[in-house]
Amino acid sequence: MMNNNITLLENERIDDLNRCGYGIIQNTKKFCFGMDAVLLSGFATVREGETVLDMGTGTGIIPILLEAKTKGAHFTGLEIQEESADMARRSVIMNGQEEKVDIVTGDIKEASKIFKPASFDVVTCNPPYMNDCHGIKNEHMPKAIARHEILCTLDDVVREAARLTKPNGKFFMVHRPFRLVEIINALTSYKLEPKRMKFVHPFIDKEPNMVLIEAVRGGNSMIKIEKPLIVYKEQGVYTDEIYDIYGY
Repeated sequence: MMNNNITLLENERIDDLNRCGYGIIQNTKKFCFGMDAVLLSGFATVREGETVLDMGTGTGIIPILLEAKTKGAHFTGLEIQEESADMARRSVIMNGQEEKVDIVTGDIKEASKIFKPASFDVVTCNPPYMNDCHGIKNEHMPKAIARHEILCTLDDVVREAARLTKPNGKFFMVHRPFRLVEIINALTSYKLEPKRMKFVHPFIDKEPNMVLIEAVRGGNSMIKIEKPLIVYKEQGVYTDEIYDIYGY
């Protein structure tokens, strides 16, 4: 149950996560979490007793949801923007998750120096999707950092994930299908073998706009393409699978 004695700063609000009575602090003028982060929390598998690192955690949505949904032992979020990390820490306190969730301020590129190599069973990441060739950068820096490869690249994310996962540990990522060849090349170059892949389509007759990937450190070469996830039955109406992931 949420601790309501949490101070909100200007433009902040508390959003209900529909899990264990938890909420999350968001700043309406900055970058708020999106569906991709929630879908990643539903795709990732965390077994009882496992330790989890979420790289680029933003306001902490993925570790907060994974702690609610799984029996993992401990969850850590790494975030370079102190303002987002502060919101994440206050959300953790608000939810009473202090013993199981830590938020660390730091750079993804330095993650294997911040944490002991090969120390996590599971690593997750909802990284920036766009490189310098893709689209116009948002004029608001927090949003631009979240969406564009300003502070870290895909290679940085995959390299650090490979260094931090235990042998046979799992790496889960959500990204854009148009970079899929680049993603798979990066994963295999760092000995992270893609094992599961799921495409997300906004509607059943539309092309996918997200892809969820699981890779295993040192795994054998075999991948399962799961049935696609359809977001909307019709305009404004989610499919049953989306409602289930969100906990409605």
